Amino acid sequence: MNATVESTRIEDTAFARLDKEGRLLNPVLKAATSVAGRVGFRGELALRFAPKLADEARPPELTCDQVMAAASADLPYITFFAGYLLSFEHLKDVADVLGNTLSTEGKYFLFCNNIDLSKKYRVNYGGATFYVLPIDEATLYNELLELLYLERNDLKKKDTAGKLDAVANAALKFKADFEVISYEDGLKVMGPVRNPNENRPV
Repeated sequence: MNATVESTRIEDTAFARLDKEGRLLNPVLKAATSVAGRVGFRGELALRFAPKLADEARPPELTCDQVMAAASADLPYITFFAGYLLSFEHLKDVADVLGNTLSTEGKYFLFCNNIDLSKKYRVNYGGATFYVLPIDEATLYNELLELLYLERNDLKKKDTAGKLDAVANAALKFKADFEVISYEDGLKVMGPVRNPNENRPV
């Protein structure tokens, strides 16, 4: 499929089902990027929907936040995905929701608020490998730049799509021999879930 930047639509990529299900929320970016055939997404991924009351649209019960992701029209899977989770246990929800858009060829990163700050893991789940990392006070974007050795100043002049392209391109080359643990072992070593609103000014 020879997709050009102009012709690539979200429905041409592995994002199609997620978009149809209404899971790609609050997008800062949801469009073709400058890489031919690629669509980028920055926003939130709805993991669990709240029950609908009549015609009232309610916010999802669970989301994966600060998502950065990319998919190409010529590939049936999401090539790059990174997201922030309050708790490691929701890796299962991410994998279940992404489902058939995951691949052993993709690069998937989850920054979790309740794993030891000194630990980094690889977790095989749902036919894919997730790089699971701690997150402290920084944003996922900042954490990714550090992980992928990208200079913030080099990206400052790029637009939102350009920044995502730079991160995705570096992520696709990423390899690391983090400790391999099972999802079940991860549940045993994860810490308590922190209240995201604590210590915030009212």
